[in-house]
Amino acid sequence: MALPVFRGCSRLPSTFGFTRLFLSESVAVNRTGQTRLPPPSPAAVTAAVRPYSSDRGGLKPNQKVVVVGIPNPFMWIRTRIYYFLIRAYFDKEFSIEDFTEGAKQAFSHVSRLLSQCQFDALEGLVAKDLIGKLEEKCNLLPSSHKKALSADSDEIMYTTAGDVGIYYDDNGRKFVSILMRFWYLTSARLPEDTMEGTRVFQVAVGGEGEAKTKRLLTANYEFQREFTQGVAPDWTITRIEHSKLLD
Repeated sequence: MALPVFRGCSRLPSTFGFTRLFLSESVAVNRTGQTRLPPPSPAAVTAAVRPYSSDRGGLKPNQKVVVVGIPNPFMWIRTRIYYFLIRAYFDKEFSIEDFTEGAKQAFSHVSRLLSQCQFDALEGLVAKDLIGKLEEKCNLLPSSHKKALSADSDEIMYTTAGDVGIYYDDNGRKFVSILMRFWYLTSARLPEDTMEGTRVFQVAVGGEGEAKTKRLLTANYEFQREFTQGVAPDWTITRIEHSKLLD
């Protein structure tokens, strides 16, 4: 079974690693869309939470999150070399930008299936040996944690590649793996004692005093593709980690 969200994205990208994210513990967003943020830490990464506006009874974002990061220079150069090698020896149309977009779609889709415990639907998208492990872990989670696994595409705040690898096995098969890191917001009600270290945002979605609490969570998804001649050009998720939820 092919990976639908990866179709046309056989150029899955990988980005620099070790990007750090520093966010305020609480950010208030008022009805006018203005945000109040504390002074950013020097040489750190900051994020502006997107305000929401009412549109025909629905809530739609009218501002994107802006993240400014300082990558590790060594990792940035290393991943760029890997991108070049992938284009030169595996896929001349490879693009990190296209890959990232495909990875975001896959992350949103697969995380929703996990949240709904639709493990059969993960076949062809996630490595077979990983599906069983995920099922065991998810079955032990309370409903609130299961809901927090789901990342709506509009709630993905930031995406970056953490690492890139090129492998050859003893039979001459060729593989490329790319670890993607995602930061996303969730409105799931999570116990404070089990979510220590996560960031909390207050987002005003209506009149004064009508605020919705959201948490910023992180997830790591590793994508792998075999580039051996004659093998279908499909990317498969071989590793899934949701910090504080599925470690």
